[in-house]
Formats: sequence, C-alpha cells, structure tokens
Amino acid sequence: MMMPVLPRRCFSGTAGWRIESSRVCFFLRPERQRIMALRLSPHMTVMQNAAQRAAKRLLRDFNEVEQLQVSVKGPSDFVSQADLRSEQSIRDDLTKARPGYALLMEESGASGGDNWTWRWVVDPLDGTTNFLHGIPHWAISIGLERRLPDGNTELAAAVVYSPAVDEMFWAEKGAGAFLNERRLRVSARRELHDAVFATGIPFAAVSAPRRLAFARTLGTLMPQVAGIRRFGSAALDLAWVAAGRYDGFWELGLKPWDVAAGLLLVREAGGYAVDPAGGDPLQTGDVVASNGHLHSKLLDIVQDGVAASRTS
Repeated sequence: MMMPVLPRRCFSGTAGWRIESSRVCFFLRPERQRIMALRLSPHMTVMQNAAQRAAKRLLRDFNEVEQLQVSVKGPSDFVSQADLRSEQSIRDDLTKARPGYALLMEESGASGGDNWTWRWVVDPLDGTTNFLHGIPHWAISIGLERRLPDGNTELAAAVVYSPAVDEMFWAEKGAGAFLNERRLRVSARRELHDAVFATGIPFAAVSAPRRLAFARTLGTLMPQVAGIRRFGSAALDLAWVAAGRYDGFWELGLKPWDVAAGLLLVREAGGYAVDPAGGDPLQTGDVVASNGHLHSKLLDIVQDGVAASRTS
C-alpha cells in the first residue's frame, strides 16, 4: 500500500511505517499479529481498534510537529488540532460500535446523559507537551466504566496505547493486564532504597497547597529511594507501574481521563491504586499506586505531604 512520504523520520506504530527508497510503506508488525491472535472480548476489540486508528494519524502529525518547531506560528495550534482529530476519531469509532454508551472525553467533556450503564473515559493524547516538543512519550488512553446495580461504578476495561513504540497495555476486570501479548505483573521490590518511583511535577497553574504537598513528599522520599522520574504522561506512568518498570507512582490533581485506564491496569497486574485517603482516585484525582510491598510506605509519605500542606 502506497503512503505519502513522512518528513525527517518515521516511528513504528500500530501497523508500522517502513521507509523504502523514497516511499513510506504500510505494514503489520509481528507484535500486532500476535495480539490479534489472542481472543479479545468485544469491548476490548472495539477499544484497541479505536486506539489503533487514531494512532495512525497522530503518528503522521508527530512527524510533522518537528518541522513546526522552527516556524513563525509554532506548533501549538497544530498539536491542538491533532488532539481534537484524535478525539473525534475515537468518538466516531466508539459511538458506532456502542451507540448507547455515554462518553467522558478530555476535549469535549461528558455526553450521553447521567443515567448511563456504560461509559467510555478517553484521553485522546496524554502527554501533549511531550508531543508538542517532539518527545516520543505520549499515549492514547481509553477506559470503560460500568454502573453496578447498587449505583456504584467500576472500571471494566482499559487500553493505554503508546504508538511511538507500539506498546499496547490493556486489561479487563478479573482477566489480568497485558502488554501486547505478554501478561503483566507489578514489581516485586520490597525496599524503598531499591525502588524507582514516578510522579508529575506541578506546573505554574497548579495551586500553592498542591505544590507544597508535592515538595514535602519529594523532599521526604527522594533521599530514601533509588530514583524518581517525571516523564510527562500519567497514563503511561500507571501502565509502567503495571509492567513493573516503576515500583510506584503518585500525583495529585489529575482528571478521570488521565487515570481511568491506568488504574485498572495497575490493579489487574496485582498492584494497588488509591487516593491518599484510601479512596477512589477516579473521584478525587489524587493517585498513589504501587506494588503490595511498597504501597503502605509510599502512601504514608504522600499522606504526610498532603497533611503538611494543609497546616502550612
């Protein structure tokens, strides 16, 4: 299949790009062939297909954004449009497959009414700043919520797809978490001095109490651990905890679309994901996630940081 030439470089994605002479050819990566061979549920098939289709355009846009770094107008408007196009693509695919489901999306908000039984929770481009700066660490995040007979809700399915490296993290409640075709487990590290944690560093618009809570937590944790990382995508941070790459993650003030899919990934990989008070991060936006051995230690430190910010 003939495709237009992409500028400067090409990243492997859902179906991959390969440069041959002056042409860009479309091909199916072996990893995607194997994951397609797994027996996915109807919901998971819909979610992965939607993520993969949106990823193709995002990869083309990502290659373009580098060219715009040197333009007078700059890349910000271009990236905003890329985000919106991705969301529209995902919305179209999810709505076509499940027309009765509600949606909660980063750009367009909630739709489908309040009395939903099933709801998609979507971040069409998590890690927008990375995307804007040409850093290949960003993702598409799709979570699926189900309302239970008692009125409470639960996360039923999750996809976090990193197109630049073709890593599809996915999970369904009670069925485990996977990276492409490989089953995931959180890390087994027990001691803080061996652990690497991830977080999100507050930026200028973040409230002063939240910045103080972060500073207190970081100041206490940093001398005790092997390292702390800030890569700029909460969805991937949680997916990497599920994969055992990080031993834990904490961040305050996130949105439901940032964390819905990642929370289920961590839990289905055998980890814990709560807010600092032990509640539901999907409701509060505050997340502490880690393996079972380190969870109480990380949670205590984050709780102390939050408490200190409230008394200062």
